[in-house]
Amino acid sequence: MAASSNAEQTQLQDMEEEDAGMEEREMESDEEEGMGVENSDDEEDDSSEDERENEAEIQRLEEQLSINAFDYNCHVDLIKLLKQEGELFRLRKARQKMSELFPLTEEIWLDWLKDEIRLTEEEPNREKVYELFERAVKDYICPDIWLEYAQYSIGGMGSPGGIDKVRSIFERAMTAVGLHMTKGQTVWEAYREFENAILSTVQPPPGRIPSREEQELLNTQLERIHTLFRRQLAVPLMDMEATYAEYEEWAEHGVPETVIHLYKKALKQMEKCKPFEESMLVAEPPKLSEYQTYIDFELKEGDPARIQITFERALAENCLVPDMWAKYTTYLDRQLKIKDLVLSTHERAVRNCPWTMGLWKSYLLALERHGADHQVVSDVFEKALNAGFIQATDYVEIWQAYLDYLRRRVDFSKESSKELEELRGTFSRSLDYMKQDVEERFGESGDPSCIIMQIWARIEALHCKNMQKARELWDSIMTKGNAKFANMWLEYYNLERSYGDPVHCRKALHRAVQCTSDYPEHVCEVLLTFERVEGSLEDWDVAVQKTETRLNRINEQRAKVAEKEANLARQEDERNEQRRKAKSDKKAQKKVQKGARFGEKRKAEQDDYHDEWNEDSEQAPKRHRGNGDQTTEEYMETETGLFGRNAPPGYKPAPPGAKKAQQGAAAAAQRQNDEKPELRNDNSSVFISNLTYTLEEPEEKLRPLFETCGPIKQIRPVFSNKGSFKGYCYVQFESQVSVPEALKLDRMEVEGRPMFVSPCVDKNKNPDFKVFKYNTAMEKHKIFISGLPFSCTKEQLEEICKSHGTIKEVRLVTYRSGKPKGLAYVEFADEIQASQAVLKMDSMEVEGNKITVAISNPPRRNMMDKPGSSRPTTDMMPRQIYGSRGRGRTQLSLLPRSLHRQSGPVGKVENGTAAERVQATASASVNAAAETKPLSNSDFARMLVNK
Repeated sequence: MAASSNAEQTQLQDMEEEDAGMEEREMESDEEEGMGVENSDDEEDDSSEDERENEAEIQRLEEQLSINAFDYNCHVDLIKLLKQEGELFRLRKARQKMSELFPLTEEIWLDWLKDEIRLTEEEPNREKVYELFERAVKDYICPDIWLEYAQYSIGGMGSPGGIDKVRSIFERAMTAVGLHMTKGQTVWEAYREFENAILSTVQPPPGRIPSREEQELLNTQLERIHTLFRRQLAVPLMDMEATYAEYEEWAEHGVPETVIHLYKKALKQMEKCKPFEESMLVAEPPKLSEYQTYIDFELKEGDPARIQITFERALAENCLVPDMWAKYTTYLDRQLKIKDLVLSTHERAVRNCPWTMGLWKSYLLALERHGADHQVVSDVFEKALNAGFIQATDYVEIWQAYLDYLRRRVDFSKESSKELEELRGTFSRSLDYMKQDVEERFGESGDPSCIIMQIWARIEALHCKNMQKARELWDSIMTKGNAKFANMWLEYYNLERSYGDPVHCRKALHRAVQCTSDYPEHVCEVLLTFERVEGSLEDWDVAVQKTETRLNRINEQRAKVAEKEANLARQEDERNEQRRKAKSDKKAQKKVQKGARFGEKRKAEQDDYHDEWNEDSEQAPKRHRGNGDQTTEEYMETETGLFGRNAPPGYKPAPPGAKKAQQGAAAAAQRQNDEKPELRNDNSSVFISNLTYTLEEPEEKLRPLFETCGPIKQIRPVFSNKGSFKGYCYVQFESQVSVPEALKLDRMEVEGRPMFVSPCVDKNKNPDFKVFKYNTAMEKHKIFISGLPFSCTKEQLEEICKSHGTIKEVRLVTYRSGKPKGLAYVEFADEIQASQAVLKMDSMEVEGNKITVAISNPPRRNMMDKPGSSRPTTDMMPRQIYGSRGRGRTQLSLLPRSLHRQSGPVGKVENGTAAERVQATASASVNAAAETKPLSNSDFARMLVNK
């Protein structure tokens, strides 16, 4: 009671201060009018200027709302400006308009309610405020609004039935927000305070013995307060220990055992919820992820009341999140199934997120499920059409939902009925709507496959036995660009097969053979199968002739397309070759010019080079002896090392001592492994590649990963001469059984890159072994998908494809770095399922991307695409000439320069792999070089003399 009286006193003070302020402003304005503009000209000018600007802004906002009434921010700005100007009556009108279109936030409602309370001080006007409160509590579950409602009702408790009305409002508030963990306690305490105030009025004065009626009234009031304490202590609320202590002090005979038991149970539940409440206290609004976690917890607990209050709390701060509304309404539809609660929640959902088609669709189903009047369902559907969906397909789905509803109302046992005529009329209206309104707005109908017309045709054939109407509809479907698709013809054929006759079936298949362009073989096969079952010999001959003619024409067209594509590819290759040759010629020309300009300098450098060689050659035997069986050529490198003549930007050579130590450690490690070939076993080893070059301690990084596959005998990482890791290694197990388990780790991510794991095979002994494990021929049971969004995961793709058949494997294609390419392969159980998936999924949209789906037919991999093949170069030489690693950039030749001969390209390299793209002219030069007569000793002497 004290809280309510304080609130009323505060309201009265506010009203008195406002009235006093208004009187002062009126007096000031009167004085200014009497005194003229002696000392306030500037102030009046500024004030009038501000008023004119505000009024102009108000008029602009009102005009904008007259054009677009759904501009939420414009409504908010207008309300703020009118409140600032004190235009209370215009402010009321603006709030009223906004509340008709949108649910209002707690802040807007409280401001509106307080203003209305000030304007309606007289008793007859309290009912208007009550009506406003009723509207406010329906938008969101807000404890502050319920508390304000209850306290306002206390002001009218003196009227007939006033106390009962207050108790009724408090009870409704308990049901709505009494379980609110953080704010519910305030409402409980206000309710108990009100009952304590009533108790003080029924207690007799001290020293007087109450009468029997007074005693009964006193006992009844005491029992009410006891009951409120017991109810509150049974609810898990924050700081409920203080309420228990207050009850212990208030109760004369102590706390009953049943109350203690319920209190401990609620306290235990509160401790479970406390971490979630604390996480939301520190989280930034709107706390969506924290609320979702909290809701998932409550759903597992299974208390409907707590689930409902948690959803309501989440929606109060996330009212524009469609997924949250969908999750809440789905729970109510499937679990609680309370008509008033379900329908009101659906209505709130579409008012908050009117652009979300799924919420409108669920609303229509809920109305039908709970037996709403047909006119109500129709009105909701009309509102959905005006909601402004964001894509054309949304309109197709909402029309389908409404047509399904109308179809379920029809009694097809009657030849004609009002409901059937309404269904047919709505089908016609939907087609007109899609053609006019939707196409005009989006540039497409949203229904390219004419799903609505297909459903209409099937209803006419199945329920109405009207095949003539069904055929007319299918004729219209085919004229809308669908005649080239095999699946459309087969759909029509199945309809004729089920409800038509063989004549029209045959006619449909003959038309399909002539028109289909995507899968004509399939349509031809269906026609021949039909004639085997239904047709005569004449029908069979006609079918065979038509199918053969059609397929021959199709093959000719495909051959022309393939030839055209081959020509385009050849032209592109020629252009690339011309660009490469021009670039090479330009580079050679620059080199010649540079050589002519700095000829003398180069000669001096060559002399220095010979001097260095003489010095190095003296040290060569020492290096050879110091490095065991390693050749001198392999360790004679300049400071540029593996980078060539010029080091990359930012490269800092290591000190000579550190470099030698690093090279020595790497060389020693590799030499130690090379000196023990008897310890190696390829059958129990796997080859690891595509590791990052910056991987530190590769052996320590990889050992924990592969120890799960079995005992490891050794891990051999491969290092360069400079001691840097080369990105690949060998893992040898104790047993061959571990190898299949290790191969399962293929494509596992290691420091941001997918690790490749393959069998360890000696290519010299097995030249035909292919590392590429995927097929390169047509796979009719597998589909190839392109155009996928890079964010698409394997699980999402499997969810999309599983409705079309049994999925055996889903593989996303990635770059070596692990980044997706937007491509994927999906393997089905058989060819039929793969074909159906292609028909249904091609041109489907996935997260805004239009995907392309086809039967898997990878391009044939040439020799250059095979793993381990070398790139075509102009100076390719057999490796045997230069040792095991080939010729390095800084290795020196012991042959005098005068005897150097320009080497031509060689057709083959190690392991039998060939460079297919070497020019034919280069091959001719190689053959010519091979046929040249060997030089004699006199020829060599003559060359030296000439030099």
